Amino acid sequence: MADKGKIPVYSLHNFSIPERQGRQYQVEVFDANRHFQVEYPHRHDFFEVLFLYKGSGTHVIDNNRYQIKPPCVFFLSPGQAHKLEISSDIEGFIYIFTPEFYLINKNNQNRLIEFPFFYTIEQDNPPVALGNADDVNFFHYLFKKGVNVADKQDKASIELLRSILDSILTFCDSIYPNREALNNKGKGHLLVKQFYQLVEQNIRNNYSVSQYAGLLSVTPNHLTQTIRLITGRTSVDIIKSKQILEIKRMLVHSDLSVTEIAVYMNYSDQSYFTKLFKRETGVTPLVYRGQSMK
Repeated sequence: MADKGKIPVYSLHNFSIPERQGRQYQVEVFDANRHFQVEYPHRHDFFEVLFLYKGSGTHVIDNNRYQIKPPCVFFLSPGQAHKLEISSDIEGFIYIFTPEFYLINKNNQNRLIEFPFFYTIEQDNPPVALGNADDVNFFHYLFKKGVNVADKQDKASIELLRSILDSILTFCDSIYPNREALNNKGKGHLLVKQFYQLVEQNIRNNYSVSQYAGLLSVTPNHLTQTIRLITGRTSVDIIKSKQILEIKRMLVHSDLSVTEIAVYMNYSDQSYFTKLFKRETGVTPLVYRGQSMK
C-alpha cells in the first residue's frame, strides 16, 4: 500500500482469501457483500474486468465519472485510480489478473495493450454496453464457468481460466465502439499505446522524449511523427497531459497538500508547479480540488 495520504496501490493478494494467496488471477462473484480491507479510491498493479448485470451506482475512474447502467463491462489498467459507489442490489462478476497470467503462452507479448480498452489513447474508460440478451447470457456463462473452476489448481483448469479470460477480452474487443477505425491505425497505434504505458509507469521520473524513444527502440523523430499522426498531438504534449492527469488524481483522490503533491511529482519549484497546472487547466490546483469535491 502507498504511504498515508497518497492513493493506495493494491496487488492481487489484497483481494485474495488466504487459500488463494500467490495466484496471478481471481475470478469471483461481485456484489455488495464482497468486502476486502481496501480503501477507496485506490489503484491496482494488475488489470481488471468488471461485468455488472444488475444494480446501479457510479464508477469514478481517474477524474471521469460513469453511471453504472447494467448490463455493462468496465475495464481498468494498472495505475488508474478508481472509486465505486454501488447500490445494495449490485450483481455481477469480476476478473482480475496480472499481465504475466494472460501473456504466458502468447507469442504476441503486446496483446494486452492492443485491446482498445486498456491504456486508452483518449484517456477515458467508458463501460462497454452489452446490447442483447444473448451477449449477456454468453458473459454470464463465461464468468460463472470461471468461478466454478477458480479454486482448481491443476494445469487443465488454469488453462481453461486463461481461455475464458481470452474469450471475454476478445469478445469485448469485437463490440468495442469505433473498432474499425482503431484497426486501421496499425503498428503506429500500438507504438502510441506502448508510449502511453511507459509514461504511466514513469510518470514521476520526468523523462524526455529521447529517453522514452530509447526505451521503445525508435528514434525521437519517429516517435514524435507517429504520435502526431495518430493523436494530432506532440510527444511533449502527451507527457505533459499525463503529468497533469496524475496531478488531478492526487488532488481528487488523496489528502496531500499542493506542496506535498509537487514534491511527490518531483517538482522542486512549487510556484512553477502551480503555474504549469493553471496554464494547462485554467485553474489553480486548489480551485480544481474544490470544484472536484462538489
